[in-house]
Formats: sequence, structure tokens, C-alpha cells
Amino acid sequence: MLDEAINCNSLEWQDAGEPYYKGTQIKILREDKDGRCVILKLPKGFRMEGHTHIHEEQHFILKGQYEMNEQVFSQGTYQLIHTNMTHGPFTSRTGAEVLIIWQ
Repeated sequence: MLDEAINCNSLEWQDAGEPYYKGTQIKILREDKDGRCVILKLPKGFRMEGHTHIHEEQHFILKGQYEMNEQVFSQGTYQLIHTNMTHGPFTSRTGAEVLIIWQ
């Protein structure tokens, strides 16, 4: 039995705002005390400096690609970034859509 199901296509893209690069858009799928789940749409030319989190962060690239630490990650790639692990900087020449989960 499902607790919740969301048709992501029915959600409108919103401006992601700070600290994201200008033009980055977001769809928030879940946000509560236990974590956050979003789809980020990275524009061409996206850039974000390296940073850490107090939670695990998971990425699944739905479309496009981004670069991190001189390595290219493209559609279908999954990444698990452990708590307090510095990751980035991130760039995207082509743009991308990324499912991100913080727990």
C-alpha cells in the first residue's frame, strides 16, 4: 500500500532561489523533518561551489549531465554522498534534471 504518490508531471517548476545558480528550477516532492526529495532542473552553465551536508545526499540524473571533480555524470547515474563529505564544485554545460534525496 502506498503512503503517497505524486505525478511529477502535474507539478509546476519553481525558481530554486539561493543558494542555487540563477535559472535553476525545482519541484519539491517531499519536505519534512525526516528529509527532503526534489527534482532540480539545472540550466546550461550551472555552477555550484563545493559544500557539505549534515545528511546523506543521493542523486539520480534523469536527463542531461553534470560535472563534479573533473568527472562527467550523465543520465542514469546514481550517486550516494555520505554525511559531512565535501562534494563539488558542480558544473553543467548542457543542463540536467536531477532527483535529489536528503535523509
